[in-house]
Amino acid sequence: MLYKFKSKVTGDVIMLQANGQRLLEIIGKHTAAEPSVKGILLPEQMPQALEALKNAVLQEEAQQKEAIAQALAENLPPPRFDAIGLRQRTLPLMDMIRQCLKEDEAITWGV
Repeated sequence: MLYKFKSKVTGDVIMLQANGQRLLEIIGKHTAAEPSVKGILLPEQMPQALEALKNAVLQEEAQQKEAIAQALAENLPPPRFDAIGLRQRTLPLMDMIRQCLKEDEAITWGV
């Protein structure tokens, strides 16, 4: 399954299911109990969504730095991480959110 995020002011952002679900979880629009196959992100929800995505990126990067430092301190090889990190995965959606916030337009998916 793919997630297709749509708005009236930007091009579509398409993500694989796992990546789309992860980002929706970060912004509070998806849980295991309430999966979000379709939904809407309203302009008034966008500042909180941007902040949540930014914090998740910073947290992931801090955890990776800590894991590398710990491995080096224990003379172990540094851990390997996904080639594409959360920063790269969030960028298209964050750009879409910023543009939609500026234009006061909602973002929908699965509709």
